[in-house]
Amino acid sequence: MQKYLNATLALMFLATIAGMAVTPARALVEIDVNKGVVEPLPIAITDFLSGDNMGAEISGVIAADLRRSGLFAPIDKAAFIEKISNPDVAPRFEDWKVINAQAIVTGRVTEEPDGRLRAEFRLWDTFAGEQLVGEQFFANKQNWRRVAHIIADAIYKQITGEMGYFDSRIVFVDESGTKQNRIKKLAIMDQDGANLEYLSRANSPNTLVMTPRFSPSPQSREITYMSYESGQPQVYLLQLETGQRELVGDFPGMTFAPRFTPNGDKVIMSLLRQDGNSNIFTMDLRTRSTARLTETNAIDTSPSYSPDGSQIVFTSDRGGRAQIYVMNADGSNQHRISFGDGSYSTPVWSPRGDLIAFTKQSGGEFQIGVMRTDGSGERILTSGYHREGPTWSPNGRVIMYFREDAGSGGPKLYTIDLTGRNEQQVPTPNFASDPAWSPLLQ
Repeated sequence: MQKYLNATLALMFLATIAGMAVTPARALVEIDVNKGVVEPLPIAITDFLSGDNMGAEISGVIAADLRRSGLFAPIDKAAFIEKISNPDVAPRFEDWKVINAQAIVTGRVTEEPDGRLRAEFRLWDTFAGEQLVGEQFFANKQNWRRVAHIIADAIYKQITGEMGYFDSRIVFVDESGTKQNRIKKLAIMDQDGANLEYLSRANSPNTLVMTPRFSPSPQSREITYMSYESGQPQVYLLQLETGQRELVGDFPGMTFAPRFTPNGDKVIMSLLRQDGNSNIFTMDLRTRSTARLTETNAIDTSPSYSPDGSQIVFTSDRGGRAQIYVMNADGSNQHRISFGDGSYSTPVWSPRGDLIAFTKQSGGEFQIGVMRTDGSGERILTSGYHREGPTWSPNGRVIMYFREDAGSGGPKLYTIDLTGRNEQQVPTPNFASDPAWSPLLQ
């Protein structure tokens, strides 16, 4: 666990570089992320000056982050005309206009006397001929990738006007072995697949884990998940910094799909009774008291809170097949919002509060889609042999899910943006499922 502690908590300081002119409002170069189709912005990301390869590595991670977003098109460095020798001096903008670079990123990386890295960058508007933003960061050496992600987030925010999502992590289920003898372990990694480590160990299928979920509070460093190690599915809490694990409660029957409330003080889940019905309960993590929110002769499961905590989305087959329902946080005003063909599952509320992502089975395919919180505007983003388990990026612009193609042998992680046009695989060492995206790290 010490590796995770160092990677997330040791970033020391962030400040605007003194004396830098910064555009106070919106950038002259900007991307409207609310358009249906967004043409990627050509951007030149130069190698940061440094005494070793660290500068080039940091700029490489920045370029990869921005490229994967689908909103930026980093220009091949072989096309660069000017070689940046001093990032404090404005570039020769005419040289960058020739290669259609609408924005330029320059920077340097140095080592402080105490051994920390100092990374500074500047973002320039080529055609306006001015600097848009400049910042510097101090961090321990092992956190250089975090520095790169934070710089990518700063560029994303300056040009789109919205928060980025690159300085975040993914917890998921690592799957190895054959389908008949699959071993599942908890794993965590950066959102781009780097810095992977295992949070649980398993040598047999009997210890499989499922549905890990982050606490919504960046300070808590806590996840909840299900484990079958006792022979029954039970819900656990895991402190990422210490590795301390505790059982949420000893419930009769089976527990499913745990998630945190938005303030992190409760867990919401579904409990399966001996009569075959499941209902939704919350548990206060301080007092361990429970409250029942649904009481039907049906299967109510997969609850997810709205970001303000006032409502809960869930699935229920009370109408004959699994559909999406919404209720108030106290269980009142339960009403159906999905009316499309097929069966719905795993709904999850966007952190922006405007959309609900879901899995849908229809026409012999699995689909990942989104709808407005009243059920209108349903859109399918991707469909195929098997797609399931959507989770939102911290800024609500990208969805990660797991996908298994026919004959592939197992699932892998993918991301797709809200346009449905930018679908990409996320690298993992083995098969992978049940991803959950963290909030932005702090």
